[in-house]
Amino acid sequence: MPASELSAEDIAARFSAVGLTPRVEKHAHLTSIEAEVPESLSAESWRELLEALAKADRFGLFANSLNGRTLWAAVHTAAPATGDVRGPGRQR
Repeated sequence: MPASELSAEDIAARFSAVGLTPRVEKHAHLTSIEAEVPESLSAESWRELLEALAKADRFGLFANSLNGRTLWAAVHTAAPATGDVRGPGRQR
């Protein structure tokens, strides 16, 4: 199993371990993991989630008064090409 898939599964498992219900979607170049976050989440659970998010390539939190809070993470399925690592015009 590729390392990126293991990372995505680990993140989803850790979301579940703190009581969240993760949604995992595989896309062409990344796997996304999302979960709704209740207002009552403990500080210890937030620490666990932050440790899990450290394995993601990107992550964030959407929050609004209509839909509550959604925590998300993305794990790239393939390493970017050398020219893409630092962005356009930033190549060595």
